[in-house]
Amino acid sequence: MSWLQIVLGVITALSAVVAVALVARTVARMLSIIKLGQPDPTRTGPFGPRFATMLKETLGHTRMLKWSHVGVFHWLVMVGFGGLFLALVEAFGEVWNPTWHLPILGQWGPYSLFVEILGVGTVVGIIPLIIYRQVNHPRRLGRESRFYGSHQGRAYFVEAIVLLEGLGILVVRAAKHSLGVFEVPEWSAPVSIALSNIIPASPDVVTVFATVKVLSATIWLIVLAATPTMGVAWHRFTAFFNIYFKREDDGRKALGNVKPMMSQGKVLDLEEADPDTDTFGVGKVEDFTWKGLLDFTTCTECGRCQSQCPAWNTEKPLSPKLLVNALRDHTYAKAPYLLAGGRTDMAGDEVGITGDDAEARLAAIPESARKEAERPLIGGEDVLGVIDPDILWSCTSCGACVEQCPVDIEHVDHIVDMRRYQVMIESEFPTELSGLFKNLENKGNPWGQNQKDRLDWTKDLPFEVPVFDGELAAETEYLYWVGCAGAYDDNAKKTTKATAELLHRAGVNFVVLGTEETCTGDPARRSGNEFLFQMMAQQTAEVLNSVFEGREPGTRKIVTTCPHCLNSLGREYPQLDGHYEVVHHTQLLNKLVRDGKLVPVASAEPTAPVTYHDPCYLGRHNEVYEEPRQLVGAVATLTEMPRHADRSMCCGAGGARMWMEERIGQRINVTRTTEAIETLDGAGMNGAGGTIAVGCPFCRTMIGDGLTQKQSEGSGEGVQVQDVAQLLLAAVKRGDAPEKPAEAADDATEGDVVQTTETPLTEHADASPADGDEPGADAEPETTPATADAAGTDGPPADTSKADVTTEMNDAALKASDEPGPDDAKASSNGTNGQGPAASAGSDDPKQEDATK
Repeated sequence: MSWLQIVLGVITALSAVVAVALVARTVARMLSIIKLGQPDPTRTGPFGPRFATMLKETLGHTRMLKWSHVGVFHWLVMVGFGGLFLALVEAFGEVWNPTWHLPILGQWGPYSLFVEILGVGTVVGIIPLIIYRQVNHPRRLGRESRFYGSHQGRAYFVEAIVLLEGLGILVVRAAKHSLGVFEVPEWSAPVSIALSNIIPASPDVVTVFATVKVLSATIWLIVLAATPTMGVAWHRFTAFFNIYFKREDDGRKALGNVKPMMSQGKVLDLEEADPDTDTFGVGKVEDFTWKGLLDFTTCTECGRCQSQCPAWNTEKPLSPKLLVNALRDHTYAKAPYLLAGGRTDMAGDEVGITGDDAEARLAAIPESARKEAERPLIGGEDVLGVIDPDILWSCTSCGACVEQCPVDIEHVDHIVDMRRYQVMIESEFPTELSGLFKNLENKGNPWGQNQKDRLDWTKDLPFEVPVFDGELAAETEYLYWVGCAGAYDDNAKKTTKATAELLHRAGVNFVVLGTEETCTGDPARRSGNEFLFQMMAQQTAEVLNSVFEGREPGTRKIVTTCPHCLNSLGREYPQLDGHYEVVHHTQLLNKLVRDGKLVPVASAEPTAPVTYHDPCYLGRHNEVYEEPRQLVGAVATLTEMPRHADRSMCCGAGGARMWMEERIGQRINVTRTTEAIETLDGAGMNGAGGTIAVGCPFCRTMIGDGLTQKQSEGSGEGVQVQDVAQLLLAAVKRGDAPEKPAEAADDATEGDVVQTTETPLTEHADASPADGDEPGADAEPETTPATADAAGTDGPPADTSKADVTTEMNDAALKASDEPGPDDAKASSNGTNGQGPAASAGSDDPKQEDATK
């Protein structure tokens, strides 16, 4: 044994001891910090499904492979970096004795091939990733780079270590083969043997190469231990646990329903809750659950969430990645204070470290930690807030971040929890939400319209819409949930009418609730007003349970045209003992087409192009992608936008943003509309325009408003926005029998109706238009569905554009207290006024009324 082998052997051994000791200490500290979070007993079982999900997502790389080219290379790195542990153990021995190898396995052909594949795979995987980072570097792309705001130096360090580890395997094996002490079949080490031809035969060379390999691993561990916030490295360990403890034990993403508001590990009963002892959302970082703190620790800073975020892509300050990183850094900076027992009450007074020795105990805490503890979680630069209010309120809750995150971070739940505290405890929220909350509380809908007007959309239909009369008939299959937009918004009414007529034509037995229907509470929950949501949802669940009383599960069917209602009724009402089978109208209509109950007829003329915009709450939140596309494909040729399906760009209305103005950056709806117009132009017929198909009333308003703006700027000529149901109805009506000749029509007395399910009435198609429909809206179309709508042709919506929503809503809110609706007495007695932690969401509290974003 030479002196070089002894010296390097001692160095590698000491480095390993130091690395293991430091990592063990850091892991223990990280666990103690994560335990500072609130308890969450829903994350612990059952073991089997959770473990299977963890294996599928890690070893199968199911989330990473959403970006296939990057996912494949990352999989090679992951498998190589983790699977070469035994090769690292062997390298420790090779430092001392260049001829040493693992007993039994060391020179066994199959094992040698396994190591060779892992070594080559690691190098082949990391080099493209290094190049990819440089090609997409922020210095070239600025905010458009998904790595904008990431710690580039940390990433370079990790990439260098991975490359060294992969090369180290191959070079050490090559040096041993050159020395003549690596006797394996040539097929089991082709690359290593090829490299051996350029490496001198020397035992010292083997020792040096083995030392480099060992030190690259131990130095990596030492740096890792010194930097617990280094997510780009720590995720290699924490990702397995973060995925295992994801919200849904069946492996679903944390989308759809928002998790219930919890305190001390239990679902919070708002009627019994005490703000002094219970946590209402998240007001301090320690109010997050331990899973939330694990989320922050696990963030890899890959920026996939950032690249898909509609707020970030329209120059707003919200980046899901940067938000999570800020919370992570704040957590670990504040940790010494929290671990010492520090805690403040709602007024900011110290209640954790008290007694005669309080000053000494506080003085023992690092000053940086004490200053960090004084920072408000939500606040502007003037108060050194961790998260700026503009960041918090820019979120549309579209779920793109959760959809793309490879380690299952639950961004939307965390944002909603922070909003809950701001609304219910601090009464700090965008001023526009005051009107929303008042309208929901007093009128049962966001627009503040009268309850008695909920059936106005039925007036001009050529058949009678059945209304629930207190008892659900046995033959009634579906309750048609119209929704607030479908009942009050003039453009959304066209979707409501088209869907009702299609159901009628198909012979589907359905009823509507009419004046018994109110808002599901979705905008209240997404904006953080959990108390108002609970009040509205409990009332609605009671109504629905009474409607379906006596019906077995599987027969409590609801169809709705609004994805937000779909999500609330189907995903969130089970939390309130409301269990229903809820489908979107595109799902039901697609089934009716497949069953032959609706027969769309293709146009004989060439059709203008159609592109489909995926609503976030239909697509990502409820994974309904194919049915709307199949319906569009049945009546026209679908041209996809660059961002579609699970990568679709949000319209900007979710997360209660429908009722908030955009004052920062570009308007999300205009950005999305521009993309749609460019798609149609690329597939168009000599500028013949086209149709932007939607499946959500909010999307219809936002895209329509964006189209109005684009057309005022001179683009989008001939483009229109229509719901999928309208396109289908137009195609179905093409198959109607020709209308009676004029002479025969004269023989019929006024009001005579010959109505069948197969051929609905069209005699009154030339009546005066209502609700903004064009003349002859119900007549048999003479043009293609992409250029004229037989169910009510509409260009850019002019009745309820996004720009007018806030003004109309606030005007209605001002009248709400002076013009009580039919249900106002009930709403007032059960409302938030004077109750709950936030005395009233729509009170005259100056702090509320003057709150700004």
